[in-house]
Amino acid sequence: MVKNYGWLTGVGYNPLFLLNKQMMDLGQHIDDIIAPALLNRGFRVVRIQLQGAKRKTLQVMIERIDEENMSVDDCALVSRAVSVLLDVDDLIHEPYILEVSSPGLDRPLVQKSDFMRFSGSFVKIELKVPYKGSRRFQALLLGVEGDFIKFELEPQKEVAEFAFSDIQKAKLIPEYEMSRSS
Repeated sequence: MVKNYGWLTGVGYNPLFLLNKQMMDLGQHIDDIIAPALLNRGFRVVRIQLQGAKRKTLQVMIERIDEENMSVDDCALVSRAVSVLLDVDDLIHEPYILEVSSPGLDRPLVQKSDFMRFSGSFVKIELKVPYKGSRRFQALLLGVEGDFIKFELEPQKEVAEFAFSDIQKAKLIPEYEMSRSS
């Protein structure tokens, strides 16, 4: 059965998908519901986070597919669409605040495709396990080779590869921050 919400048309509900609903990570489930509708409207989900113990905040980070700058109107449009989708599915069973934002200059790198797209950029990375006694590095992102992400670590200029699954967090370093630290 496909539900029709104007430009949200095409968001389907698969009974087998609903049976697995409780077993899925909530963030991934939210992404599975909202990403197709937002993609149809020209937006890509960068990251979804549900935070807070007493008062929940659902953070939905989006970007435009055409890579133009995000506007406040874009965020408002996405916020209304996400609200409708989440109200229909009633995924979060307690009060929460919905925050919709752009990735910003220090954009997180979440998918392997993000690492490909931003090859040649300076990044901050945090590994799940230490490498040569440290988990945090600043590096030049050199690219992706299979399941490995290749970096030139600062300041030693050492080239290192880490499995994508070993990277805890990664984000771009804005150019102004790089020039300030030089």
